[in-house]
Amino acid sequence: MSVKFGVLVLDYDGTIAVDGVLDPDVRSAIAEARAAGVVVVLATGKILRDLRREAGDLGFVDAIVAENGAVLAFPGSGYSSVLAASPPSAFVDALRQRGIPISVGECVVEAPASAAYEVLSVLREMRLSLVPVFNRDRLMVLPDGVSKATGLRVALFDLRLSSHNAIAIGDAENDHRMLEMCEIGAAVEWGSQALKAAADEVVHGSGPPDVASYIRRLVHSRSLLPSRVGRRRLLLGHDCEGWPMELSFRGRNLLIAGDPKSGKSWVTGLLCEQLAFYRYCVCVIDPEGDYTGLEVLPGVTVLGGDSPPPRSHELLRALRHPDMSVVIDLSRLTHAEKSEYMQSLLPALALVRRRTGLPHRIVVDEAHYFLQGPEAADLLDLELAGYILVTYKVGRLDRRVLDATETILVTLTTDPNEVKTLAALCRVKDREEEWGVTLGQLHLGEAAVLTGGEGAECGLRRFRLAPRLTSHVRHREKYLDVPILRGQAFVFVSSRGSSGQQARSLREFVDVVAATPATELHGHLRRGDFSRWVENVFGDHHLASRLRQLEELYCSGGAGDINHAMVQAICERYDLDLPKRGLLLGASVVS
Repeated sequence: MSVKFGVLVLDYDGTIAVDGVLDPDVRSAIAEARAAGVVVVLATGKILRDLRREAGDLGFVDAIVAENGAVLAFPGSGYSSVLAASPPSAFVDALRQRGIPISVGECVVEAPASAAYEVLSVLREMRLSLVPVFNRDRLMVLPDGVSKATGLRVALFDLRLSSHNAIAIGDAENDHRMLEMCEIGAAVEWGSQALKAAADEVVHGSGPPDVASYIRRLVHSRSLLPSRVGRRRLLLGHDCEGWPMELSFRGRNLLIAGDPKSGKSWVTGLLCEQLAFYRYCVCVIDPEGDYTGLEVLPGVTVLGGDSPPPRSHELLRALRHPDMSVVIDLSRLTHAEKSEYMQSLLPALALVRRRTGLPHRIVVDEAHYFLQGPEAADLLDLELAGYILVTYKVGRLDRRVLDATETILVTLTTDPNEVKTLAALCRVKDREEEWGVTLGQLHLGEAAVLTGGEGAECGLRRFRLAPRLTSHVRHREKYLDVPILRGQAFVFVSSRGSSGQQARSLREFVDVVAATPATELHGHLRRGDFSRWVENVFGDHHLASRLRQLEELYCSGGAGDINHAMVQAICERYDLDLPKRGLLLGASVVS
């Protein structure tokens, strides 16, 4: 995804310094980055006292990870801490007795790389849990598990910053873990071949001044968009031959489309699970309560639901930790209340992301209800990207929102107009009929990736969805207020013909049944229309079974007040208050 650039992590020797001397142009570029709000962390294998002697005042950066991750210092406050154990004195003495020239820090023992064999011999003889790490012509010996990445992780935690807003630049063997940890790892062209091969980007040039130019380009763009495919990929599932279907999600807005009840929220939840495990900060706007099951994942909390949805300042507090994710459950609000809330929520989230870089991803379910007018694009920050939009009505979305979509995932789609819109979005109108057949045959648990453009990259790839770790919650109030498709509405027909009344939600259905004499519902009850509608449209087998029992009782003459009985069954199932008009609330059903 396109992520706000907020943290710059720099190796020292060989990257921004030559023979221990910091390049003055890099120092100036660092100052420009900090003035623009970027936090700069220096991550070095050097002992802190040696760094001070060579670089002078260390206040040119916000934090220092020294001794290859074993020591942390904040120059602004003077605070420092040791993050690992000191080297055993017996080990230090043994190296000196062998005449090996060493430097000893708080945790690290440094020696020439040429002394590696002798150092290893001492470690083997003493059976110590210490690990040698090479750094060009130097050898560092540290406690097992210590690296620049471990020290950087503590530094970012203390600063309440995310590695997913960070780019790291290094040159040598001891920078691998640091580059892997950050959202983008960049290796300098004049550095290690192995590091360049593993990095996301290469800083071209021949020395530190080229790093200064690279830093300035980053500050100008303010977002992280690597030239290579990102290392972090989300598993979608497997194709018909068993090959994994993966999604490189950096720099992308995602659109998830498909018929109602076709598995869109399953796909969305699958992506959210993996983002949470990668420790991305995700905000899921959940109009129907389908994603509350994600709360069992580490760092995920649900707001709203039985409580009022969070105000902007409450949401800010919830998102102040970069590895926290939030599900905003709006299922208790009416459709009008949801729409009004979204008008303030989406701009607030966009503003927060611009300022703090969080959340990394924003999921908008039922997006067609909230992003269909000409003002829809103004509610989003499409330039920074990072949106997952979920809808069964792609054609209703504002064109600017659609044009900002890079990746499309589709579940079962039977509406020809939707297929036409998707094909046009991918610029493949000549394949509209072919796509319509394939998308109309997708089974539950299947989806397709659509790609547009020219040549071999254009097409449709069908795959079987990967299993999920969390349960998919189909909220009981899903259809109380949010209208279903017009063609799925229940049309009431009496013995005299159509009454003209339609129900596009369960609440509307309850209101009509409650106010209609049983004699006017006779035909529907005899044919089992009510239970069939609930079964086919809402997929609520439990409620459909109960209504079928009532219909059968009515046909056998065993039902008393059938209106009240049906309404009561629905209200009990969905925690809905019984309507008072048209019903004798004390009535009962004979079974």
